Amino acid sequence: MHKTQSQRNFRIQGMVAVVAVVLFILKIIAWWLTKSVAVLTDALESTVNVVAGFISLYSLYVAAKPRDKEHPYGHGKAEFISAAIEGTLIAFAGIIIIYEAINNFIHPNIIQQLDKGMYIIGITAIINYATGWYTIKVGTKNNSLALVASGKHLQSDTYSTIGIIIGMAMIYFTGWIWLDSAVAILFSFFIIYTGYTIIRSSLAGIMDEADHALLDKLVKRMNENRRENWVDMHNLRIIKFGSVIHVDCHLTVPWFLNVHEAHNEIDAFSAIARNEFGESVELFVHADGCMDFSCRICNKSDCTERIIPFQTRIEWDVHNISSNEKHK
Repeated sequence: MHKTQSQRNFRIQGMVAVVAVVLFILKIIAWWLTKSVAVLTDALESTVNVVAGFISLYSLYVAAKPRDKEHPYGHGKAEFISAAIEGTLIAFAGIIIIYEAINNFIHPNIIQQLDKGMYIIGITAIINYATGWYTIKVGTKNNSLALVASGKHLQSDTYSTIGIIIGMAMIYFTGWIWLDSAVAILFSFFIIYTGYTIIRSSLAGIMDEADHALLDKLVKRMNENRRENWVDMHNLRIIKFGSVIHVDCHLTVPWFLNVHEAHNEIDAFSAIARNEFGESVELFVHADGCMDFSCRICNKSDCTERIIPFQTRIEWDVHNISSNEKHK
């Protein structure tokens, strides 16, 4: 099943790469017609789109490979490396744009056929946004950082393109040539910021930073479907491998359950994660037998081994399931 999801991610990124090539060609045509440095700015960013698109495509190809002896958790980390490279390229493109805009201030180009250029650039903006929206939607659903990074890149390209169209329209109606460079510089900072956010997300994945939104949702579902034999959950840890988050934790169950009964409780516990998140989460659960002090937080009604009266049930949250403090 994981392979199917990975293959879908790969196909979508292939579409993104093809779209990037087509849009790059259109923007080069627009720049050739207008000689506008603002349009050149858009074309330069599309150059990055093409390179980054194929890097992401390769990373998803690697991530889709089955697990092996050398990679028991799969190859999903390749997505984070790809996103880091893409973010770096985006930021670098923003720096190049600033250089070109300043150079154009000093040596301005003669701008022409702005109307035709605006039509072409407008078409690329619509295609870019639609492709980016769909890519982010699928990437978020499949928990694929590479797809989300590609989608955000396309949408940031769209926003900068809209700004460039507005600048071109102002130049067309006012004749203020200096606006060409000003618009380019303005949106180069937006592009650099987009690159930074993608790099930040990729580093979070490489460093296994907790996905708090997903964990909050997981813990909420566990609380809603909590069985009386689930005395407590603790010692939760996560490792991120591309589109899959591996979660391991300890589930405290009554000490007198036999192996099969404890295993059934773990199966029921894991089924919630599978039903809610599908391939996005792999849950590994270790069963702990309850201790004397567990009685105060255990509301099992028919327990014949109770030593201490029940006091209160602890509602699980990301903080208290990540430690062992409440078990000491």
